[in-house]
Amino acid sequence: MPRNALPYVDDHTTVVAAAPDVVWRALGEVLDRSGARPGATGYARLVGCTDRTAAGPRPLAAGSALPGFHVTSALPERELVLEGGHRFSSYALVFRIERTDAGPTALTAETLAAFPGAAGGLYRRLVVGTGGHAWATRRLLASVRRRAEHATGPSTV
Repeated sequence: MPRNALPYVDDHTTVVAAAPDVVWRALGEVLDRSGARPGATGYARLVGCTDRTAAGPRPLAAGSALPGFHVTSALPERELVLEGGHRFSSYALVFRIERTDAGPTALTAETLAAFPGAAGGLYRRLVVGTGGHAWATRRLLASVRRRAEHATGPSTV
């Protein structure tokens, strides 16, 4: 299902005391590290993800893949669009990087997803309804923030 046809699920934002280029680099590194975990490939296989392993160009660019996702658009230091699908859902995860007026960088993760049929509805309740998706997304954003801020320190903003 094309991204523009997917319903909105949620979005989460963190403020990072680092420049957009540092946040962009940290985002790619955290996503690659998360995708390299054995649980990521196992889960991708279990639910029947189209993309089950990391592949393609690095740093992440259009055509790259991670377990559960493929990169459909990469605008360095601005936006990274991951899309994917499995037996229970079609989805997109859109990361936006924006310099704030105060100087730090805002990193937002927006989730769009469709959960067709009864099995999709049950999956949505298990993943989104329990708060598990929100927890995982916030944890991912916090990892990117820590990595970016550790790479440069807050004084580089």
